[in-house]
Amino acid sequence: MAFVVTQLEKYLIENQARFYRLAYSYLQNREEALDAVQTAVCRALEGRGGLRSAEMMRSWFNRILINICLDMLRQKKRVVTVAPEDLTVGSYEDPLPADETLINRINALSLEEQTIIKLRFFEDLSLKEISEITNVNLNTVKTRLYGALKKLRISMEGEII
Repeated sequence: MAFVVTQLEKYLIENQARFYRLAYSYLQNREEALDAVQTAVCRALEGRGGLRSAEMMRSWFNRILINICLDMLRQKKRVVTVAPEDLTVGSYEDPLPADETLINRINALSLEEQTIIKLRFFEDLSLKEISEITNVNLNTVKTRLYGALKKLRISMEGEII
């Protein structure tokens, strides 16, 4: 068990920027994303007994972080977008793609669809990993991904991509 804890601590330290990017993709606010990552790290360290193997660490932590982000969004009942010029210069900058139109269209999708799109294309996770993180059947993940991509394609029709 001590070996898993040491690996967890190493994993948390090495992947801070990736965690921030994922949280920012949901919250679209620098401070809230940093708060979400900090809360997720604390919960992971407190609940490290629930981590059975090092192989499951990535999906286990991502599930914690995503749940915290979704909870924060539910509490606010709205999504706040931040213009890139409003971000302060520092070690954490806007980690999302520059195409604001695409980001706005992704954010218009349901939370379930957003999660799958962001994990698949921003975090480059496999469909199986997404299934484990979201606790959703693999076929459901595939269906939601296909549906979300179809909605995005329809919403972007007529625009030069």
